[in-house]
Amino acid sequence: MKGNVAIVTGGATGLGRAIALEFARRGVHVGFNYVQLEERDVAAQALLTETALRGFGVEVYSAVCDVRDPQAVAAFVEAVKGELGGVHYLVNNAGVAHDGALWRLSDDAWQEVIDTNLTGAFNCIRAVAPTFRKQRYGKIVNVASHQAYTPGFGVANYAASKAALIGLTRAAAVDLGPSNVNVNAVAPGFVKTELIARLPAEVIERAEKESLLGRVAEPEDVAHVVVFLCSEEARHITGQVIVVDGGLTLS
Repeated sequence: MKGNVAIVTGGATGLGRAIALEFARRGVHVGFNYVQLEERDVAAQALLTETALRGFGVEVYSAVCDVRDPQAVAAFVEAVKGELGGVHYLVNNAGVAHDGALWRLSDDAWQEVIDTNLTGAFNCIRAVAPTFRKQRYGKIVNVASHQAYTPGFGVANYAASKAALIGLTRAAAVDLGPSNVNVNAVAPGFVKTELIARLPAEVIERAEKESLLGRVAEPEDVAHVVVFLCSEEARHITGQVIVVDGGLTLS
């Protein structure tokens, strides 16, 4: 993998950051995007992530890019190719959640989650597909969720977006397989990121209790699986979903 180039959407923080760092440990150059948020200084966090990645001796390119905007996505992919010399791996990690009882969900809360988690991934896959098909090589990993299978209360929009993302994963595997492109997904359970810290303590305690392993995931637990799916060790795996939830969906 050393010397290849990965795009990680939403790579400045949380799980995306862990995935980017795992690529860098393998000597993979990394391009990542982010969006600014009112409640968080994501640009500052992006700079910290860039510094950490460069510590592994790889090249890095980051930029603001909203995955919901197909023109912005296409421009970002071209910029990564120009700055880093190509693209070989795509990880669709960018996502949002706006939870609430189904009957209280606003049109905006529904649409933003679907547009980001599902259409955003489609925009990114479509943007890299010509390059992957031309070079007859590429690996795509979509970050789904255990809630695609076992949704909790108040996550109708999120669960629907992640279930549809699994469908997109399988369809993209069919379309791109003849070009030697692997498309897979991971479905994490609860992961220790900034977002999980906002959940009530009782939710985390229940997740730990219901996990067969008695814990929630560290970001690295998921990152290792994502990078494995991009490696040659996984060259004959496509259209699959790897559930990384500590057995949560079995309880």
